[in-house]
Amino acid sequence: MKQLYVIGDPVAHSKSPLLHNTMCALLGLDFTYACRTVHKEELAAFLTAAKESGCAGFNATMPFKELLLPYLDGLDPLAKKLGAVNTICIECNKLYGYNTDCPGYTAALRQHGFDPQGKQAVLLGAGGAAKAVALGLSEAGATVLVANRTASKAKAITSLCPDKIRPIPWPTADAPDLAGADLLVNATSLGMAGQGEFSDFTFLDALPAACLVSDLIYHPAPTELLRRAEARGLATMDGFPLLIHQAILALEHFTGHAIPPDQVLPALEAAVRN
Repeated sequence: MKQLYVIGDPVAHSKSPLLHNTMCALLGLDFTYACRTVHKEELAAFLTAAKESGCAGFNATMPFKELLLPYLDGLDPLAKKLGAVNTICIECNKLYGYNTDCPGYTAALRQHGFDPQGKQAVLLGAGGAAKAVALGLSEAGATVLVANRTASKAKAITSLCPDKIRPIPWPTADAPDLAGADLLVNATSLGMAGQGEFSDFTFLDALPAACLVSDLIYHPAPTELLRRAEARGLATMDGFPLLIHQAILALEHFTGHAIPPDQVLPALEAAVRN
């Protein structure tokens, strides 16, 4: 039985073990997956122990998505462009990094019936999750308008794809940029359990009727943002599809086997939503 982990600090709340162990059992894969709390000062020692123990790989959450980069022997082009990894494979005592958040989000949208090609997306937030979403959407053919309360952070994201990504002011009820939006994405912590909330939801009134409102948060699900959007008749997508699709892609890297989403999606949806 090959060992896989998710590392972070904190990490006990992670649903990754549930997702990966569900897939491994369903597909008959000889892997087991567990949480592993690692503090920043323990990272180098963990990596040495993981290689020596024959660990097949691990996922990384905060604070390690960027801290891992100097330790890697190889980095896929997408992760290099983002400057962040969430999936590390250990092969022949070497560490190879990938980012599955980026393609995972576009896969989640397509499962939801939304093709980013030619669409306009408004992205709220400018942190690590926002960067992954912005790059994924732009590479899938969407124009991405990034709004953040600190305008300089929104502007910084444009360097990922200057032709497709541009900053805009934080949205208001009469924001002209919202009127042409096909997709609104919340990549901030606003609405997350234990965090702050949007002070005003009237910006949703500026969205066209066909706009999809997506929140990367999955606890709670739905968030207040999605509740307000649904009350206005807008289609919504919570954070679970991204969580699921990035896990599918990560397990493909770990195992070297393609995993048809249709084979695992019903079981994964049931597992995380129960």
